Amino acid sequence: MTQRSHVNQERPGVVAAVAAFFLWGVLPVFWKLMDFLPPASIVAQRSLWSLVILLAILAWTKDGTAVLEVMRRPRLAGWHFLSGLLLASNWLLYVWATLNDHIIEGALGYYLNPFFNMLFGMLWFGERHKRLQLVAIAVALCGVAVQVPAVGRFPWIALTLAVTFSLYGVVKKRAPLGSRLGLTAEATLLAPVALGWLIIHSASPAAAFGGTWKHALIVIGSGCATTLPLVLFGYAARRIRLTTLGILQFIGPSLQLLIGWKVFGEAMTSARVVSFTLIWMAIAIYAMDAMAGRMREKRSDA
Repeated sequence: MTQRSHVNQERPGVVAAVAAFFLWGVLPVFWKLMDFLPPASIVAQRSLWSLVILLAILAWTKDGTAVLEVMRRPRLAGWHFLSGLLLASNWLLYVWATLNDHIIEGALGYYLNPFFNMLFGMLWFGERHKRLQLVAIAVALCGVAVQVPAVGRFPWIALTLAVTFSLYGVVKKRAPLGSRLGLTAEATLLAPVALGWLIIHSASPAAAFGGTWKHALIVIGSGCATTLPLVLFGYAARRIRLTTLGILQFIGPSLQLLIGWKVFGEAMTSARVVSFTLIWMAIAIYAMDAMAGRMREKRSDA
């Protein structure tokens, strides 16, 4: 395969990845529109409407047999229930942080996520990292340390977001189903919890949807806002190198940072500038090492 044909083959995947990370980056604006509901109710609605869309996709693709097989086996279903709990807890904290003007700290969490992935890969799967990757992890953790004077407290929001999403990735490695089918299983297993929450904490069915048609449409749209970037991400992950995907993922938190700062007026103090500068240095080291590895692969293939 020529280099040009390889680039042409990857291009749709790159476009899909950019679109997915762009949508994840601007999602704080959408969650702000749902401030008429408490965060837990937003996550419950998000889970249920995502399930509706995922089941529709499942009916169209006719590949639900694998999901049913896993659901019949408690041990396998347990892995997906655990991964669903981790994802839901990540969503809940992210939505709470967005509604309570902590978008910038949330962005820090998603900047840190790849570095925690590397750290957990080393701890749980025996993955070996190169010296530059270890340097990137160390620089990123220094950036976290600088956040303490930046926000006047331990940056628990950022670290919890990074840790829960990285642990979600660890559990997904153990779970039997792939990305989309696994997400369908997770949403199915969590649906009774989400539905029970809405029934108990809503004064009426109309209140669960915000009380107006406009609010109801926004609530229903949360399913699309959740599922569309995941579908695009799944498409991209099958078509482009993980190195490329890893570098592109920083689009999301960069947009979140800008939205928190410029759109919603969150403070960008000098300490925060130093913190994010260290994070961006870690990203640059990570990207340089990834691209150098790709160049070595090309030379070995040649």
